[in-house]
Amino acid sequence: QREEARAAPGNGVSENTAPTAEVCSSFLTSSCCSSRECRSSSWSSVWASTELRVLSWSGSDVRSSKNDTNSTQSPSEVFWNVKVLGVVNSKGLHDPGPVRWPLALCLLAAWVVIFLCMLKGIRSSGKVVYVTATFPYFVLVVLIIRGATLEGSLNGVAFYLTPNWVHLANAQVWNDAASQIFYSLGIGVGGLLSMASYNKFDNNVIRDTLIITVGNCATSFFAGFAIFSILGHMAWRKGVPVGEVADTGPGLAFVAYPEALALLPGSVFWSILFFLMLFMMGVDTLFGNMEGICTAVLDEFPQLRSNLKHKTLFLALLCFSFYLMGLLLITDGGIYWFTLIDSFSTSFGLIIITLFMCIGISFFYGVNQFCQDIVDMICQCPPWCTKLLVYFKACWVVFTPFLLTFILTYIFIEMYRTSLRYGSYVFPTWGKALGVCMGAFCCLQILIWAIVAVSKESGTLKDRFKKSIRPLNSWRVNNLNAAAQDHPVEPERVEGPHTINLAEADFTAMNWEAISEA
Repeated sequence: QREEARAAPGNGVSENTAPTAEVCSSFLTSSCCSSRECRSSSWSSVWASTELRVLSWSGSDVRSSKNDTNSTQSPSEVFWNVKVLGVVNSKGLHDPGPVRWPLALCLLAAWVVIFLCMLKGIRSSGKVVYVTATFPYFVLVVLIIRGATLEGSLNGVAFYLTPNWVHLANAQVWNDAASQIFYSLGIGVGGLLSMASYNKFDNNVIRDTLIITVGNCATSFFAGFAIFSILGHMAWRKGVPVGEVADTGPGLAFVAYPEALALLPGSVFWSILFFLMLFMMGVDTLFGNMEGICTAVLDEFPQLRSNLKHKTLFLALLCFSFYLMGLLLITDGGIYWFTLIDSFSTSFGLIIITLFMCIGISFFYGVNQFCQDIVDMICQCPPWCTKLLVYFKACWVVFTPFLLTFILTYIFIEMYRTSLRYGSYVFPTWGKALGVCMGAFCCLQILIWAIVAVSKESGTLKDRFKKSIRPLNSWRVNNLNAAAQDHPVEPERVEGPHTINLAEADFTAMNWEAISEA
């Protein structure tokens, strides 16, 4: 189905544009019913030669032209920026504007779901994870099968698998790689530690570590085929390279990929599956983060754990507090604040925290002591686990600190040489300074708790420091006592020479059972 966009007054197109341009409505309806074949370059020719005015849902006139912006905007981008974000109503970071109440209601519903799923602790969230963790795999398999049948999908896969070594010189690439692996694995945020605390004392942590890390990286690699196979089809339909339709950040999940799904037959079904998968992944991620906070607070205040009413009130206040904090991100200029927080406070701050954790375990607690603790906990440690600990030692002592320091230094060097952008908006200097303060504030807890630990000890400052970094073996004693309660220990037998005092009953004919009953 084709329709002609004619340059006439009042039809939303400037009179100075090209007189006639053919527009393929299959871009929006995902089907082309014309007897003639729909050319993939229709949209690109229209956007390159004409200046369009897109009327938003709120009635505001949003101008999308080659003269105003460096890149043309597709209908998906216009809907995302105008209807969803409302970013066109904000002048920048200094002008957040009002809260967008449709997004506020969606955010409230999401936090209500989180609250209900975590109400009974690990018993309820653990059961929900069976659904939220497995459903994305089902959707990925379905999307890969569907994408493999599309024309041009191989071009997208080739783009995905072909490395571009030039980008290794970009600090943002290293920053994004570190953030990706940190967030996908939950490193440095406490989620893994809190979840692992519910395991049995002799659980094989080395086996679980291999399963989690290999499964995580394999899932990320596997998901790339589902994304780029469909993006390759989108590029084929438009007649442009795959690199021009691929995007990063929220733009990939909410603009590029949904736009590609709109080209498929039954686009509504595929879109529902995709966004349901995103929701499941978001809920699953928050389970780990929230569990880390709740476990830490409940361990510090055990009375909250035993009192269901107080625990429910604490969880409700925690979820509501995070909801209020999130309102800034769903204002008209909220995407600018989201970009600022995502670029600074969750990048080098998390790397610094993880670096100090690695240094503390390796050089203060002692890497040999740490490995011996793992062997003692596993009890019947297989030989391959013991050999693998040698590799872990090398990583904890040499490779991981060196790599994190390299990435951190590279990020700091490039941080002031490149400007932070969202679209055509360039963040001001005070905005970048605020982002650095956010990241530094996350790292202040290291200094704060170090001061608290030193102040609790006695003696000179040097003695206090030595005592504060002294390893504690109380966890080992507590767990041994707990194991002894679960498995009663038999009375100790005396193997050496000893003295026995005989009673009068020993010289009589009465049997021992009668004496015992008496």
